[in-house]
Amino acid sequence: GRNLHFGVREHAMGAIANGMAAHGGFIPYTATFMVFSDYMRPPMRLAAIMGLRVVNVFTHDSIAVGEDGPTHEPVEQLAALRAIPNLDVIRPGDANETAVAWKVAIESAKNPTAIILSRQNVPTLDRSKFASAEGVRKGAYVLLDAPGGSPELILIGTGAETDLVAQATEKLQAEGIRARAVSMPSWELFEAQDQAYRDSVLPPDVHARLAVEAGVREGWERWVGDHGSGVSVNRYGASAPGELVLEKYGFTVDNVVAKAKALLGR
Repeated sequence: GRNLHFGVREHAMGAIANGMAAHGGFIPYTATFMVFSDYMRPPMRLAAIMGLRVVNVFTHDSIAVGEDGPTHEPVEQLAALRAIPNLDVIRPGDANETAVAWKVAIESAKNPTAIILSRQNVPTLDRSKFASAEGVRKGAYVLLDAPGGSPELILIGTGAETDLVAQATEKLQAEGIRARAVSMPSWELFEAQDQAYRDSVLPPDVHARLAVEAGVREGWERWVGDHGSGVSVNRYGASAPGELVLEKYGFTVDNVVAKAKALLGR
């Protein structure tokens, strides 16, 4: 393949990728910072309307961007992308999930895909302990189950926060709480599954649910319900080292554990 350097021209990049996909013979992809997805919204919307196989890769996906400050730290962009019909949005949690996300995007012949990646390094989860990353194909899957497969609490993570959810779940389980960790990289792919599968991941009788995602909370009510909660970002970011920004905004194991326990009244 060839890379074209578009410069600061996200709208043109998206439009040209659409033209290449419509012509055929190519599977075009685009790449830019997540915050600039706003400039690409019109061509992405057209790709969704036209059913074009275009892969849009967005990096630097959260307040963890750090020193670049709030102008370059996406907060509302993930929710905005999820609002586009016929666009599959996938925010993988580690290298294995990213590989599967790419395969899903290449195989999706009738619609565009947005793959959302971080700036910071994230650990590759030990799949001998956690479930296979092939679960990405279904949009969400049980990453680490409660003892006996009977959870009283569900923690849901996406992207770089998936490892945070895994760590918090292990800590809760060590304290005797029947916690389940769910990786949910794609709402759209999960929504496409049958009700039985969705209920197996998010049992209807488990109302204590906590979503952990470094973006606005809009839309998460669909998955956590009226009795659930979230660790999210409902204000703009800040200019500081990314790890410090995440800590100050509550993206720590201790805070996630505390929020989870609060749902159980503990």
